[in-house]
This record gives sequence, C-alpha cells and structure tokens, in this order.
Amino acid sequence: MEKVVIREEGCKGCGLCVAVCPQRIIMLAELPNTLGYRPAMVLDQDRCTSCSRCAIMCPDLVIEVHRPVRASIV
Repeated sequence: MEKVVIREEGCKGCGLCVAVCPQRIIMLAELPNTLGYRPAMVLDQDRCTSCSRCAIMCPDLVIEVHRPVRASIV
C-alpha cells in the first residue's frame, strides 16, 4: 500500500507539500493534469516516514497519508 496518495486531478500545484516534506520526496510533475496544473507526485514511497506534513499543508485536501499498523505489545 502506498503511504502517500495524491489525487492528482484535484491538485493545483501550489508546491506547499514540496516545501514541507522533510524527506524531499515530493515534487511537481512535468505534465499538467486536466485542470492545467502541474500536480504533486511522490518520488519514493519507501522513504516516506508518514509524518503527514504534506497533508496538513495541502489547501485543497487532495493528500492522504496512510501510516503502517504497528503490532501492539501485550
């Protein structure tokens, strides 16, 4: 499962997620979406730490961050 899911068709390419990603794994795509904007995309899902900064900063709410389930210690 992908840790970060970006609905590219709703992204306006503001770049806020790119600016706040501590791992520097988000960039704007070269090709525009159907709205004419360059949407954000994740370069390396494996390096994502699921910090959620990108989703918190997104003004259009097009980013979802999934955190891995950790085993509980009994």
